[in-house]
Amino acid sequence: MYKITEGDFKNQNFGQEDYLRNWPMLYILENGKQAYIGESNHVLTRMSQHKSIEEKMIFNKVHFIYANFFNQSVTFDYESKLIQYIAADEMYEITNKNAGLADKEYYEKKTYDEKFRMLWRRLQKEKLVRRSLEEIENSDLFKYSPFKELNDDQREAVESILGRLKKNLNQSIVINGMPGSGKTIVAIYLMKYLKDSEEFCNKKIGIVIPQTSLRLTIKKLFRSIYGLKASDVLSPSDVTKSRYDILLVDEAHRLHQYKNISYRGSFKKSCERLGMTTECDELDWILAQCECPIIFYDKMQVVGPSGIDEVRFNDKMLKDRRNRITEYFRLLTQMRVKGGNDYIGYIRSILYNTVSVKKLFDNYEFKMITNFSDFEKLMRQKDAEEGLSRMLAGYAWEWISKEDKSKKDIEIEGMQKMWNNRTEGWVHCDTAIDEVGCIHSIQGYDLNYAFVILGNDIYYDKSTEQVAINSKHYFDKNGKHTASYDDLLRYIKDIYYVLMTRGIKGTYLYVCNYDLKEYLEKFIEVI
Repeated sequence: MYKITEGDFKNQNFGQEDYLRNWPMLYILENGKQAYIGESNHVLTRMSQHKSIEEKMIFNKVHFIYANFFNQSVTFDYESKLIQYIAADEMYEITNKNAGLADKEYYEKKTYDEKFRMLWRRLQKEKLVRRSLEEIENSDLFKYSPFKELNDDQREAVESILGRLKKNLNQSIVINGMPGSGKTIVAIYLMKYLKDSEEFCNKKIGIVIPQTSLRLTIKKLFRSIYGLKASDVLSPSDVTKSRYDILLVDEAHRLHQYKNISYRGSFKKSCERLGMTTECDELDWILAQCECPIIFYDKMQVVGPSGIDEVRFNDKMLKDRRNRITEYFRLLTQMRVKGGNDYIGYIRSILYNTVSVKKLFDNYEFKMITNFSDFEKLMRQKDAEEGLSRMLAGYAWEWISKEDKSKKDIEIEGMQKMWNNRTEGWVHCDTAIDEVGCIHSIQGYDLNYAFVILGNDIYYDKSTEQVAINSKHYFDKNGKHTASYDDLLRYIKDIYYVLMTRGIKGTYLYVCNYDLKEYLEKFIEVI
C-alpha cells in the first residue's frame, strides 16, 4: 500500500521515480536527531526550495512516502497527523511550526484514518518511529502537544486573539471554557505559535501553570519541542521576579489567594517583591507583571476557598479595564469527553438537582456499580484493555498513609485502598492503578476511564430532595477551613463535577451513601 524511499537531501540525489515529479506525497527530512515533516505535489521542486533555506541545511536525509490513493486532502491530513505523532514519539525533535494545523473533514476521512494506522506500522518497520499509536495517544506529550489539530471553535479563537495581539499588546484576554474544551491545548498552541513567529520572537513570553504536577508535565514537554524551553513554564511566584510582554495563564481558577494555603511565607515574600500586601492574590501578580495577560478560566472548577472564584475574578478583571482593554472568548466544543456537551451538562444537572429525564449516551459509558469488588475488577480490566483507567474520589477519607505508609486510608466493603502516593505525575506512576486519586492529583489531566467514588461527604437529603454535603466526612483541612456551608456545598459538588469529567471514553460511579445511590439510580444505568 505504501512505498517509502530514502533520498540524499544534502547532495540532492533522489532517484528517478515518476511520482516524485507530479503526485501528492509526504516526506520526512531528518538528521538522526531532528526532523521536518511536509507534503507536496512536486517533491523534487520542494527539495530544491528547502535546500536554499538556512534552517533546512541541518538535514542530510529525506524519506519520501508514496501511495497511489493519495490526494491533496489526504496528504494535508496525514502531514498534520505525522507532525503530532512523531513529535510525541520523541525519536526526533520536530522543527515544524504549528501554524495552520486544523482538524478538517473530507470525503471518506474515516477510511483514511484507518489507513494512517497502517502507515504508522510501516514507519515502525522502517525504524522511522519507535512507539505504537496506542502508547503515544495515552501519553501527556501527545495530549498537550503544541501540534494538536484545532477544531473550528479553537481555531476561530486563536485567529481572533492573534489578530488582536498584532494590533496592540496592551490588552487583557480571557478565554472561558468547560472541562475538556481544550483550554490547555489552545494555551500551548499559542505559546508555540508566538515563540515561532517573527512578529513576537523578540517578546518575552511565558506560560503560567498553577498546579505543580501539571507544570512539571508541561516543562518536560517543552524540553522536547523545538523553539520551546522548560524555563518558559512558570509558577505564579516566578512571575513576580521578572516582567513579561505576554503571559498565557492556564487553569487560572487554580490561582490562589493568601487564604488556606500551606506556603504562606513564600506567598508573602512574592507580594512584598511587588510592593503588594497579602490582600492581593496570584492573579494580581500576573496582571501587574505583563503587558498582555491571556487568561484561561472556568468558574466551575474552583474547588476550595483559596481559589479565585467567579466574583473575585470578575472584580479583578473589571478593575484591570482601567489600564487596558479586556476581550472575552469562549470555547464551547467538548474535546475530551466522547459524551460531548450533553454529558457535561447532564452531570451538572444531576449534582445540582435540575435533572428530570434520564439520558443515555450511545458513544459514552456512564454507569453506576453497586458492588465495590466489581468496581475494582472492571477498572483493572479497562486499564488492561485501554490503559489510563484510574480510581478517583472526593476527599472523604483522612490521608493517614501520608504519615504511616503501612496504613490504608480507605476501606469500602472490606477492601482497603490508599490515597495517591504523590500529586506530581500520579496518573502515570506505577502504583496509580492500586491507589485512589484525589482532586489535586487529577485536575487538568485526561483518563480513558474514570472510576469515581462518591464518599460520605456527599449525600441525598430526602427531606429537601436535594444533593447535600456532610462536612464531618470532608477531610481537606485547607479546603473547608473558613468556608461556609454554602461555599463548601459548591466546592464539593464542583470537585465531583471535575472528577466525573476526566474520562474520555467513560465514567463509572460507586456511591457510598444509600439515599444518594437511590437518587442516582433514577438517572444512571446500574450494573
